[in-house]
Amino acid sequence: MSFILKNKGPATAFRKKAKRGFRGYPVGTIAFYGPTASLATKVVVGIKRDKNADVDPLRKWFSENDLRQDEEIGLQIAAFLKEQGVVSVAMADRIIGCPHEEGIDYPDGESCPKCPFWAGRDRFTHERIQ
Repeated sequence: MSFILKNKGPATAFRKKAKRGFRGYPVGTIAFYGPTASLATKVVVGIKRDKNADVDPLRKWFSENDLRQDEEIGLQIAAFLKEQGVVSVAMADRIIGCPHEEGIDYPDGESCPKCPFWAGRDRFTHERIQ
């Protein structure tokens, strides 16, 4: 299973795999996060073993650069998915929020002070909600 498309970056290859749809379990979930909608500095990958299972294990990668274009991280993600026996991939087609964690990096119920782009913004549509 190859997840790197020459000159397109690993995120494009993962999206292509996700577009094939559900092919069975285990399912690899991939989510990109960043300080804005155009820079992914965190990727979280989880494994859902069956319909009733929680997503586990969970792995995270971080970078100052856009992880969607990082071939080394892409290879690590691909190796993790292969090691876990992933059959299907599920992922959003965009960055889905701030890379910092509510309750850990900033107080619950507040906006992240390091990522003002996301304040008052829906993380899936990127539209303002306030």
